[in-house]
Amino acid sequence: MAILASLFAVAPSGAAVAQEATDAAASPAGLTDGQIADGTLAAHNAWMLVCCALVLFMTAPGLAMFYGGLVRRKNVLSVMMQCIFLMGLMTVIWATYGYSLAFGGSGGWIGNGDYLFMNGVQREWSEIAGQPVTPMEDKIPRLTHMLFQGMFFIITPALICGAFAERMKFSAMVVYSILWGTLIYCPLCHWVWDSGPLSYGEDSIMGGALDFAGGTVVHISSGVSALVAAILIGPRMGFPNEPFQPHNLTYTALGAAMLWVGWFGFNAGSELMSDGITSSAFAVTHFSAAAGAVAWAMTEWIVLGKPTVLGASSGAVAGLVCITPAAGFVQPMPALIMGLAAGVVCYLACSKLKHTLKYDDALDAFGVHGVGGTLGAVLTGVFASRACWDVTGNGTKIGLLESGSPALVIGQIVAVLITFVFAGLGSLILFKLIDVAIGLRVPAESEQRGLDITDHGEEGYMFA
Repeated sequence: MAILASLFAVAPSGAAVAQEATDAAASPAGLTDGQIADGTLAAHNAWMLVCCALVLFMTAPGLAMFYGGLVRRKNVLSVMMQCIFLMGLMTVIWATYGYSLAFGGSGGWIGNGDYLFMNGVQREWSEIAGQPVTPMEDKIPRLTHMLFQGMFFIITPALICGAFAERMKFSAMVVYSILWGTLIYCPLCHWVWDSGPLSYGEDSIMGGALDFAGGTVVHISSGVSALVAAILIGPRMGFPNEPFQPHNLTYTALGAAMLWVGWFGFNAGSELMSDGITSSAFAVTHFSAAAGAVAWAMTEWIVLGKPTVLGASSGAVAGLVCITPAAGFVQPMPALIMGLAAGVVCYLACSKLKHTLKYDDALDAFGVHGVGGTLGAVLTGVFASRACWDVTGNGTKIGLLESGSPALVIGQIVAVLITFVFAGLGSLILFKLIDVAIGLRVPAESEQRGLDITDHGEEGYMFA
C-alpha cells in the first residue's frame, strides 16, 4: 500500500506542534481517544473505516453475486459459500499471525512477530497517560490499518475461486486458501508494501515497482494462481463441447456494479488518509472502469454483432483491475486509455487466448485479473507522473512518457515476472501436495449433481 509522504495542506501552528510533542511524550505507545478524535486524524480514520467496509462489500455481496451469476444454477451456493467462508477464515488468520507476517518489521523477505495475536495493534493501557491509548500507523490507528489490509487478504483468495468453480472440493479450497495466504500472499505483501525487495526504491530489485493498491499483490498473484488451478484440476465435465451458460446474469450485472462502488475504497483508500492523492485515485478508478465497460462492449459489438450485459460488466471489472496498481500515480486521461486497453486486451484473453490454449478458467479469473493486472502494472511505468505523487520527494520525473527513461517500466516488468514465478510455482507446489493428501476434485457424480447439494446439502432455488 502507498507509503505516505503527503503533508497537510495547512501547516500546523507553533502551539499545535508543541502540543503534539507533549502528547507524544505523554503517551509513547499510542494516542489517546481525545487526540485521535481531533480534527484531521478523525477525518482520516473515518474515511479509512468507510473504505474497510467498502472493500469487504466487494467480496460479499459484490464478488459473490458476480461469480454466483456466472455459474450454473446447481452451483450458485457453492460459489457464494466460498466467498462468505473466506470472509471468516482469512480474517481469523490475519488477526492471529497474517498481519504480523505481512507488516511486522520493515524490509527483508518476511515480517516478524511484532503483531502476533494483535500485540502492538489493539488498544493498550498506558500507565504514563493514565488511560487507554491506541497504537498508530502514521495518521490512522494501527487497528484501522490492520482492518483495511485484512479486507485485501480476504478478497484475493476469493478471486482465485473463479478458476476452479463447479469442480473443486470445498475442503481442498479451505486448505489451499490457508496455505496460499500464509506462504504466498503475506510474503508478497511484505515485499511490495513494507519496504521489501519489490518496493519502489534504490535498494530494491531493479529499483522496485510502483503498486498503489495491489496490481502485483492482489491481481497478478491471484490471476496466475487461478491459471495454475484451472490447468491442474482440469476442465469441467463436457468442456468445451457443452454450453456453460451463466444461470443468472442479473446477479452478475448487480455484482459488477457493487464491485465498481466498492473499488473506490480499494483504490482511493490505499492512500491511507484523505488528501489530494485520494481524490486523484478515486477519479482515475472511476474513469478506467467506465472506459473498460465501453471498450469490452464495443469490441463485442464489432466482433459478435451485439454488445452484451456480461461484456459491459466484465469490462468494468477489467478497467478496475488495470488501474489498481496505477491509481495514485496517473492522471485521469491516461486512466481512460488504460481502461480502454484493458477492455480490449482482457476480452481477447477471455475469448481467443482461453479457447486457443483450451484451459477451463471457469469465471475468467486469469483473463481479467492476471492479464488485466499485468497490463496495469506495465502501463503504470508508462504513465506515472510526479504531478500525481512525487514519490522520490525531489521532483524527479518517473514514468516513461514524462521522463523518457524506461527505468520504471523495467522495474515494473521485473516485479511482474517475479510475482508470476513466485505465485505460480508456489501454487503448483501447494496444489500438488493437497491433491496427494486429500484430493482436489469432487467425484464425477458430485460434479454432475452440483456442489450445492453434494458439498453443502442446500439448493439455491426451491420451486414448488
